[in-house]
Amino acid sequence: MIELLKFINQFQELDAETEEAIKSYFEEEVFRKNEFLVEEGKICTKIYFIKSGLVRRFYQREAEEITKWLYHDNHWIAIMSSYFNQTPSLEYLQACEDTVVYSLSFTNEQKLLEYPLFFKFSARFFRCSLANFDEFHFVFGILSAQQKYQYLIDKFPLMIRKAKQKHIASLLNVSQETLSRIRASII
Repeated sequence: MIELLKFINQFQELDAETEEAIKSYFEEEVFRKNEFLVEEGKICTKIYFIKSGLVRRFYQREAEEITKWLYHDNHWIAIMSSYFNQTPSLEYLQACEDTVVYSLSFTNEQKLLEYPLFFKFSARFFRCSLANFDEFHFVFGILSAQQKYQYLIDKFPLMIRKAKQKHIASLLNVSQETLSRIRASII
């Protein structure tokens, strides 16, 4: 739980009472490679903090899986529309390798939000996340496939090291052959 508390304290310094509440409401879970954290059509009932591992967010279009993102150590994950609205998910979250997470149920999050310091953390973290998300989608939307790959290397090197090439290719919306050529040109 040290990783989780360290992450939260970067955004909001916590007192002992709030730290104890976090320890009591978050649960450590292990997902084996290929196991689903969330499946399409099911409600995302938890938000997760990845202690270690890799999780792929994807959806299916006809018979093809389209990777939207890959999350690794010290990332928060959930299908936000499903989690916040408690409605069925349109996407999947799947462990790409054995993954250890700290999970927080929707019900327990509501309880934790009653702690002022956790509420402050949530507000600060989500504001920062939305700003980063906005910037990322703008930048990622205007770059060529080669520039996108270089961006991922620069900003998310752990993702590049851990993820399968087919998932990176899908994320970049290119074939695996094109990704191989991009990788060769950068190296």
